[in-house]
Amino acid sequence: MSGANSSLGLGLFPCPRSALSVTTLPMPSAPLKQKSPRILTVTDLATQVKEMLEVDFAEVWVSGEISGLRTPTSGHLYFTLKDDQSQIRAVMFRGYAGLLRFRPEDGLEVIIRGRMSLYTARGDLQLYATVMEPRGVGAQQLAFEQLKAMLAAEGLFAVERKRPLPFFPRCIGVVTALGGAAIQDILTILYQRCPYTRVIIRSSKVQGAGAGVELAASIRDLNDHGAAEVIIVGRGGGSREDLSAFNEEVLARAIASSAIPVVAAVGHEIDLSIADLVADCRAATPTAAAEMVVPRWDDLRAQVETDYHALVLAMHHRVENSRELVAHLRKRLRDPHQALAVQQDRVHALTARLSSAFRLQHERAQARLQELTATLNSLSPLAVLGRGYSLTRTVPGGKVVRDAASLTPGDLVRLTFATGEARARIEEVST
Repeated sequence: MSGANSSLGLGLFPCPRSALSVTTLPMPSAPLKQKSPRILTVTDLATQVKEMLEVDFAEVWVSGEISGLRTPTSGHLYFTLKDDQSQIRAVMFRGYAGLLRFRPEDGLEVIIRGRMSLYTARGDLQLYATVMEPRGVGAQQLAFEQLKAMLAAEGLFAVERKRPLPFFPRCIGVVTALGGAAIQDILTILYQRCPYTRVIIRSSKVQGAGAGVELAASIRDLNDHGAAEVIIVGRGGGSREDLSAFNEEVLARAIASSAIPVVAAVGHEIDLSIADLVADCRAATPTAAAEMVVPRWDDLRAQVETDYHALVLAMHHRVENSRELVAHLRKRLRDPHQALAVQQDRVHALTARLSSAFRLQHERAQARLQELTATLNSLSPLAVLGRGYSLTRTVPGGKVVRDAASLTPGDLVRLTFATGEARARIEEVST
C-alpha cells in the first residue's frame, strides 16, 4: 500500500479532524419554469373592485355640493356631489328619496350617508345615498322655505284670492283631533257666543306620520258634504315638529282648492305655518277662530233692537214728511173741472178750424179736377172721332194705319168711330 502510493508520487499527511474545512457546492439545478399570469375579463375585474368597495366603504358620510341634479319619472335622484377639487357620481333611489323632508336642488350643500360601489355596466364609481341632510340648516326649515317660495310663486298666498267669512254661518265645519283640547275650546266658545249654530266635526290626526294627508282629506270631505259655510282647521299649541303637518303641501293645496272659506287655527303665535298663509283667515288659537267665525248672540240681539228702534223712528219721520208734502200739494191743486172746460173750448175751436180748412181744400180740389178733365177731353182721340173722323187699324195686328201706301187691295182693316167699330176690305189704293 505504501509502495503503491510512493510510485504515484503521493504523500499522505495525517490531518486532525478539527482542522478539516469542508465546503459542499450545490448541485446545478434545472432551469425554473415561468408561471403564466391569470387573465381577468372586464366583468371579473369590475366585480372584484365592486366587492372590495362594498366591503371597505359599506358606510360613509360625505359632505359636498349637489350639481347636475336629475329627477326622472322613476322617482330616483341622480346627481354629482362635488367640492372645489373633486367630484363623484351619486344616486338616491326612490324609497330613500321619498323620505326627504326638503327638495334637493343644484348648489345645495348637503351631508350624505351611503355606501360606495361600482356600477359595473359602465364602470362608474358611484355613491349610493340613503340619508341626506342640508348642511348648515335643518331639513324641516329648508323644506318649509322651499314650499313657501313655491306656493307664493303660484299665488296661493295672494290677498286678492282670500274670501271673506260669512257674517252669520248657520253651520260650521271643524277639522281637528276629536280627543284634543282644541275641539273642546271651539265648542265651548261657539256655545257661549251662538248656541243655535250647527257644528259638523271631521276628526283627524293633527301630528305624526300621515297627519297632513288626513287633514287634507277631512277638508275635502266637508266640501263634499256641502252643509258647512265655513271650516276651522287647527290644533292646540306644540313644538315645531308637532306642527309640521300644517306645513305640508298636500294640506296647503286642499285649503286653496276648498270651495268653503277656511280659517287656520294652529295654536302658535311666533311663526306662521303654510296653512296660515294659504287659509282665507288666520286665528292665533282655536279659541280665537271660534270667536272669529260667529258673532255673539247677545250682541246680535242688542243690535237688532237698536236697529228696530232706529227703523221705527225713521218710519215716523218719513210718514210725517209725507203728510206735510200732501198738504202742501193739496193747496196747490186747482179744480180739475176748470182745466177740463178750458181744454174742451180749445178742442171745439180746433175742430171748427179743421172743418173750415177741409171744406176749402175740398172745393179747390174739385175745381182743379174739372179743369184737368176738360184739358184731358180736348186732347183725347175720342173727341176727334166725335167730329166725324175714324181710326183705321190692320187686321190682324191692330197696327194703326197712317199711310195708304202701307195697304194693298184685299187687306182687311178695322174702322173705329166715335161710336162703334166696323170692318172693311181694301179694293183700291191711291197715293
